[in-house]
Amino acid sequence: MRRSGPHRQHGRQGGGGGLKGIYAKLAIVVVVLLICTLSLLFSATIGGNRGSLQPSEINAEELWESAKSGGWRPSSAPRSDWPPPPRETNGYLRVRCNGGLNQQRSAICNAVLAARIMNATLVLPELDANSFWHDDSGFQGIYDVEHFIQTLKYDVRIVESIPEIQKNGKTKKIKSYQIRPPRDASISWYTTVALKKMQEHGAIYLTPFSHRLAEEIDNPEYQRLRCRVNYHALRFKPNIMKLSESIVDKLRAQGHFMSIHLRFEMDMLAFAGCFDIFNPEEQSILKKYRKENFAEKRLVYKERRAIGKCPLTPEEVGLVLRAMGFDNSTRIYLAAGELFGGERFMKPFRALFPRLENHSSVDSSEELVTNTQGLLGSAVDYMVCLLSDIFMPTYDGPSNFANNLLGHRLYYGFRTTIRPNRKGLAPIFIDRENGRTAGFEQAVRRVMLKTNFGGPHKRVPHESFYTNSWPECFCQVSPKNPADKCPPDNVLEILDSRLENEVTNDPETLEETNSTSGTER
Repeated sequence: MRRSGPHRQHGRQGGGGGLKGIYAKLAIVVVVLLICTLSLLFSATIGGNRGSLQPSEINAEELWESAKSGGWRPSSAPRSDWPPPPRETNGYLRVRCNGGLNQQRSAICNAVLAARIMNATLVLPELDANSFWHDDSGFQGIYDVEHFIQTLKYDVRIVESIPEIQKNGKTKKIKSYQIRPPRDASISWYTTVALKKMQEHGAIYLTPFSHRLAEEIDNPEYQRLRCRVNYHALRFKPNIMKLSESIVDKLRAQGHFMSIHLRFEMDMLAFAGCFDIFNPEEQSILKKYRKENFAEKRLVYKERRAIGKCPLTPEEVGLVLRAMGFDNSTRIYLAAGELFGGERFMKPFRALFPRLENHSSVDSSEELVTNTQGLLGSAVDYMVCLLSDIFMPTYDGPSNFANNLLGHRLYYGFRTTIRPNRKGLAPIFIDRENGRTAGFEQAVRRVMLKTNFGGPHKRVPHESFYTNSWPECFCQVSPKNPADKCPPDNVLEILDSRLENEVTNDPETLEETNSTSGTER
């Protein structure tokens, strides 16, 4: 009997522990169900805000239309007090923008912001075209200079060149002091180091000037200035706009069309370390290019591919589109340089989508034929991709072309983009290559449904401001948060009035404006 007491007591404890265990398991089940529900809601939200998309299907027809805006519209006009540039500046700012067309584009935006920060007069940015493109078009040969200066008149003073000055009865030009800015320099670097040298010498020359100003700045008005430069002031010259619009008209005459930035090019493949799919001779070329242009690093193709670091092959691009429901009647414009590996990589893609075009096939005018690989060809590709119904970048890592276009299309009205999740797709393609093809298209669709199709979404870590300027450069007509309210429609008239008053009320400014009217606008 004495033994039975403790035995019964132990049994009661075990019963209580069992109930606690059941409750614990039920709690875990509830938490798991809650996480799954939230995950599905989140996926639906980031999937371009297209409520009709179901968890297991994609309606390709819907993708030809812009994503839902959620009541947002683009606006980069100032929301708070934004005084015109003061009459007295601290000196002249020269910059040399290196890299390709779109890297230079970002640099120009940064240059304007740097000039505003330092209260400097910006000298028309120099484009380092020769080293990259072997093209000496320069800013004046690509962009509409008059439009650039006029659009930014409320923000900074801009001159085409440093004017000559009179000193001791002699005419001479200010010599600019050359500085190499640190990468992603802070605002404080410009207001201390750079400004000090500008005040000492009258002018500074920042070179190279690519990624030389931090992208994430805790000042919405500064970010909106970047958008004003990028999406309003930087307009290509009339001949480029006319050529681009002509190509778009010809493509759209036969219905919707998609543009694809096929980044299967030697520099990107060498940078990514994706060698194994090529023959020995091609591998040798890629490795040589990598050694000459990039830092030494141990790169294993299988490892790189598994984490999504390799550009999609043309065939993989075609398979993604097919899985999403696009058929072989889809009209596709290819924006790309010379594809590495040639026709043997294009053949499978062409078999899936035979209606492929590029700027040369749509418009064989002499202007494009002679400049197809220069800044002109890149500018035309940019505009056609901007205006296309759907845009798909196949590698949006360190690709300025793709990243800038993603941001521009978002600003242009949430136009549809298809951004393949290379890391998510990699195991699916690897299984297919190993003969495991069952459920291939369903698996691709599941991955693609979790991507954003062009709707408003907050920047994620490592996403560039130039890829996604939401919410700083957007506003809502009927906002829940007063900070998101759109500025008045006459905001430019208000700024114009302030600028006129600044000039009218200051005789020295009026005299200076008249004396430099041929140079400064």
